[in-house]
Amino acid sequence: MNTTRTETDSFGPIEVPRIPTGGADRALDRELPVWPREQMPLEIVHALGFIKQAASRVNARIGGLDPQIAEAVQQAAAEVARGDLDSQFPLVIWQTGSGTQSNMNANEVIAGRANEKLTGNRGGKEPVHPNDHVNKSQSSNDSFPTALHVSAARAVNRRLLPALRMMHDRLAEQSKRWAGIVKIGRTHLQDATPLTLGQEFSGYAQQIADNIERVQGVMPRIYRLAQGGTAVGTGLNTPSGFAEAFAKEIANLTQLPFTSAPNKFAELAAHDTMVELSGVLNTIAVSLTKIANDIRLLGSGPRSGLGELKLPENEPGSSIMPGKVNPTQAEMLTMVAAQVMGNHVAVTVGGLQGHLELNVFKPLIGANVIRSINLLSTGMESFTLRTLDGLEPDEKRIGEHMNRSLMLVTALAPEIGYDNAAAIAKHAHKNGQTLKEAGLELGLVDEETFDRVVKPERMIG
Repeated sequence: MNTTRTETDSFGPIEVPRIPTGGADRALDRELPVWPREQMPLEIVHALGFIKQAASRVNARIGGLDPQIAEAVQQAAAEVARGDLDSQFPLVIWQTGSGTQSNMNANEVIAGRANEKLTGNRGGKEPVHPNDHVNKSQSSNDSFPTALHVSAARAVNRRLLPALRMMHDRLAEQSKRWAGIVKIGRTHLQDATPLTLGQEFSGYAQQIADNIERVQGVMPRIYRLAQGGTAVGTGLNTPSGFAEAFAKEIANLTQLPFTSAPNKFAELAAHDTMVELSGVLNTIAVSLTKIANDIRLLGSGPRSGLGELKLPENEPGSSIMPGKVNPTQAEMLTMVAAQVMGNHVAVTVGGLQGHLELNVFKPLIGANVIRSINLLSTGMESFTLRTLDGLEPDEKRIGEHMNRSLMLVTALAPEIGYDNAAAIAKHAHKNGQTLKEAGLELGLVDEETFDRVVKPERMIG
C-alpha cells in the first residue's frame, strides 16, 4: 500500500505521508533538525550512568563492594550511559536544587536492572540496593555536579566543537575563495572604503576561531570533578583515594581527561565554572548573531536590497507573495542566539544560589547549559549546511555598488586635502554625478590624478 502522496509548492512536487494530513510545508518541516526536549536532559542522565559505573568499579576495588553486585551494577549503569534505558527517566528539571530526585532515579533504575540480571526479577532492593550499593561512597550533592561537568564536557566535545569547526572551515574557505572580489565596505550602515568579500568573511572566520579557543580555555576547569566530596565536601563515607580513583575510571570510560577537583567545597557550594562555560556560549551567540545578520543584510532584496550575496532557497517565504524567499536560516540562528542569551541569564541567577555549603540550583544550571550547547550546535550545523554551503556572491551587483560609492573619494584626501575631497563627494551626491565628474567640474582634481589615485583594488590594504 502506498504510504505517501504527492503535494506541490513553488519548488515543485514533494512526497508527504498520507497520515497524518499535511502538505508540502509540513514535509519540509520534517526534514529540519530535531530540537532538544524539555525534560531533564538525557545528557545528564547518561552522565549519571557513567558516574555509577565508575563508582562501582572503584568500590569493588577499595570500598568493599561485593564483586558480583559490582559487576551487575556496572552492566546496568553502562546501559544507562548508552541510552538504552532513557524511557525510565521521566523526571523534569524542576525538582530539588541538589538534583537528588534524578540521582535517586538513576540509583533505582540501575538497582532494578542489576537485580533483574542477578535474579531474573526487575526492581526491588535485593540483592542490589539503590542506596547501599549503587550510591555507595556518593551523595547527590557531589554526584549531580559531577554529572553536570561530565554531560557538559561530552556535549562540548561531541557536538559544540565539531559544529564550530565545521562553520569555521566553511567561512575560512569562502574567505580564500572570494579574496579577489573587491566590494564597498559599510560602517554605520553607510558607504565606507573598499575591502574584499574575502576580507569581510575572514572576520567571520576569526570570530568563530576565537570562540573555539574560548571553549577550549574553559574545558580544563570543566574536567575537574566534584565526586568524592559527598554531602558537604569533606568526603564523609568514602574510602581513602576514592575521588582520585573515580576520576581515572570515568576518564577511561568517557575518553576525556577528567581529574579530581582539588577543592570539593567549591565544587559543591558554587558552580562558577558552569557559569563561565555558559558565558562562553553567550559569547558564541553574540558572534553568530553578527554573522547571520550580516549575511541576511548582504543577501537582502533580491532586487530592492543590497543583493550582494545570493542566499540558498530553502523553502517558500510567504503564503501570499508568490516566489518570495526569506533568509529563514539566518532568522533561525538569531532566534537560537537570543534563547541562549536568555539561558545564560538563568544560569547566572542559578550561580548566585550557592548558600553556605551547597548551590541549590543545580538542575537549572545543568539543563540550561546543555540546552544552550544543543541549540547552538544544531543551529550552526543547520546554518552551515543550508546557508553557507550554498552561498554565492553576485559580482555584478557588488561591482555596481562599489563603482557608485562616494567613499572612494577617501583615496583623494591625501592628494587634495580632506575638505576638497568632501566637497567633491557632496557635489556628486547632490547632482547625481560620479566622483570624477564632480571633481573635474569643481576643478579640485585633474583627470590624471583621479585615475591614478582612485583605484578600489589599491584601497584594500
